[in-house]
Amino acid sequence: MNLKPLHDRIIVEAAAKEETTLGGIILPDSAKEKPLRGTVLAVGPGKTLDSGKIQPVEVQVGDTVLYGKYSGTEVKVAGNDYIILRNDDVLAVVVGETSGKKETAKAGK
Repeated sequence: MNLKPLHDRIIVEAAAKEETTLGGIILPDSAKEKPLRGTVLAVGPGKTLDSGKIQPVEVQVGDTVLYGKYSGTEVKVAGNDYIILRNDDVLAVVVGETSGKKETAKAGK
């Protein structure tokens, strides 16, 4: 990849679109939704504040992130699709994966 994000932007490789539903139904291309999850490939240095200091980006390379459906700009480089997002467009970082079990998130006080 020959992209270097500037300021508070990050470059994400979107996860593959779901091929089947949980019930085993195979989805045609027209019914597949845009993935809302991806892996961070590159991170910019951070946002320059009014004071002149740089606020670092909160995610790191290798993190799996969730982002909004209409967030970011999709680009194609050397045949690969990437999404360029601002740090503010990232909704959450996926901390742990579970194997089909639902976990309830505990809100901090």
